[in-house]
Amino acid sequence: MFNAKLAGAIAASIFAAAVTISCHAQSEPAPLPAAPDPAIQAALKQIDPQRIHAIIEKLVTFGNRSTLSSVATGLPSGQGVLPAADWIEAQFREISSQCNNCLEIKRDSFTETPQSRIAVPTPINNIYAVLRGTDPAQAARRVLVTGHYDSRNSTNENVTDAAPGANDDASGVAVVLESARVLSKLKMHATVVFVTVAGEEQGLNGSRHLAKLAKSEGWQLEAVLNNDIVGGDTTPGEKLQRKDAVRVFSEGIPATAVGDEKEIRTIRGLGTESDSPSRELARAIAQVGATYLGPRMHGGKHLQVTLDSAQLRPVLEMRPDRYLRGGDHTSFNQEGFAAVRFSEWRENFNHQHQNVRTENGVEYGDLIKFVDMNYVAKVARLNAATLATLALAPGTPRNVKLVTKDLDNNSTLTWEAPEGAPAGTQYEVVWRETAASQWQESKSAGTVLTITLPVSKDNVFFGVRSLDAAGHRSIAVPPTPAR
Repeated sequence: MFNAKLAGAIAASIFAAAVTISCHAQSEPAPLPAAPDPAIQAALKQIDPQRIHAIIEKLVTFGNRSTLSSVATGLPSGQGVLPAADWIEAQFREISSQCNNCLEIKRDSFTETPQSRIAVPTPINNIYAVLRGTDPAQAARRVLVTGHYDSRNSTNENVTDAAPGANDDASGVAVVLESARVLSKLKMHATVVFVTVAGEEQGLNGSRHLAKLAKSEGWQLEAVLNNDIVGGDTTPGEKLQRKDAVRVFSEGIPATAVGDEKEIRTIRGLGTESDSPSRELARAIAQVGATYLGPRMHGGKHLQVTLDSAQLRPVLEMRPDRYLRGGDHTSFNQEGFAAVRFSEWRENFNHQHQNVRTENGVEYGDLIKFVDMNYVAKVARLNAATLATLALAPGTPRNVKLVTKDLDNNSTLTWEAPEGAPAGTQYEVVWRETAASQWQESKSAGTVLTITLPVSKDNVFFGVRSLDAAGHRSIAVPPTPAR
């Protein structure tokens, strides 16, 4: 006899379990997270939601930070994008003064020519600070974090009405400045670059110029972390926002491969559409997140069962950006650099690119009241942990190969040491099933430069990464075939 009450209870319990799994579990097991570095942990604890609030609050006071305000006349004193740029530079200088002038403060200034969203020649300023690596053999390696400090309201050309840009993207600037403040106290082997750009809302103008500069000057950029809309919208009544997750977008087929028939043919033949440098960076971020922000998992099981307010899970989104949209990481992708975007779980479009107003009881505008400072702090910790881990790790292995001369079910990989690798650098091979998004298994190779595994190359994707004695791991490098 059908028992509707019992059936309903069973259905409810199944639904609750499904929701729990979808919210708090990964889609497949990942290798055991590395043990955290106490120095990095100590730095992360210094990231302060109150300081983040102060940064965002100050940026909002500039009224309208539209890049186009730099050529506007009649603006009130202290309003617009240029005073905002000066203030950001002053913040970098203050941070540098606290670490014995450890930061090199720079302006990448240029005049953008008229184009679709820029009617007249317009000055643009990218403000950035460079924390030089302490190891002469590795200091040329760089990792970079960025956010854009310009804002806009409903109309691109409106430079007089309020455009607070609290979430889009003062939140990203706060991530950059807080990362600079806490990491400036660490001694790291590679160089870290902290960047704020303008011109994002007009077409990624600032980041495009800086990415081209990086390419022309030969920057050895291993990773670019772009933070855009990371405020964790707090609109009253919002039920679908997640404060335990941040989206990490990454390109699959590299932008530089477009038009290169040989490279595209190789990617298709090997099935490595999801093993671009940016995807490998995203996977590295996921493992850093598991180490420092939990929840820690292994073999599909939680090592840390309770979900506390400090946890943040990077969710790998396997597309370059949100649907048919782009961000400043795109500029770096187009120059051949590994770059990803961090964004909150669910954007609220009432608080993005809107004039500040209330209509039919609905508040519009990118106001600071809708930003969750604790969430921004978690995103900042994830960024800072990633930057520090990669800057302390040896560089990525070079010339990684998968031997294919024999038809067998073993897999032999070979590689060369990273340039400037310190003595004692070790290596680790990671792999995942072809349908999996994250690394599932790993095997230490010690200090040798080759390994043979009883794993069929037909069934998995491999990567090789370097690590030091403290367990700081580089980004994994997928092999290419060697006959």
